Amino acid sequence: MQVTEKSNFLYYAGRFLFKMIFLFIFRCKSEGNENIPKNTGVIISPNHISFFDPPLTGCFMNQDLHFMAKQELFGIPILGFLIKRTNAFPVKRGIQDMSAFRNTFSLLENKKALLMFPEGTRSKNGNIGKARAGVGMVSCTAQVPIVPVKITNTNNIKKFKKITIKYGKPIYPPKEYAKDDYILLSQKVLNEIQKL
Repeated sequence: MQVTEKSNFLYYAGRFLFKMIFLFIFRCKSEGNENIPKNTGVIISPNHISFFDPPLTGCFMNQDLHFMAKQELFGIPILGFLIKRTNAFPVKRGIQDMSAFRNTFSLLENKKALLMFPEGTRSKNGNIGKARAGVGMVSCTAQVPIVPVKITNTNNIKKFKKITIKYGKPIYPPKEYAKDDYILLSQKVLNEIQKL
């Protein structure tokens, strides 16, 4: 997959469809889009409480959003076809996937927006979980900002509660850093999410 390709029609059609669903069915309110830096690589980093979080995060942005998805999803009929065409690239979980790393840094080098969860995985109880080093490591290594994003009520999607999404001020990585700074930066992102 060439990560520098322009998004295709399916991506834009899907983004429009999700936006209409979230706006009219879930009365979704979005704010802070102006906080997302332009003309630079950027990590978009929301809390993760539902499978709906990636499309929700992307459909209210003014620029394309790229994201990694576990490799198993790409082998599922129909779903695999769709995610291949909606700015996703595969990652093998449980190992150091160098191909996924290359795609990640290529996207950021080419001034794209990349979705990464500071918790690394979905929260099963809706609460903010423990920070993982991934977001901090990528931000420090690529020297790109992180935009904290707070999402509420996607874990209550069946109850049709009002959904909100807030994009916070960008957080910039230190110019000089050690491995210990990775988890500290990820934790800072979670702290800012809690404040939104």
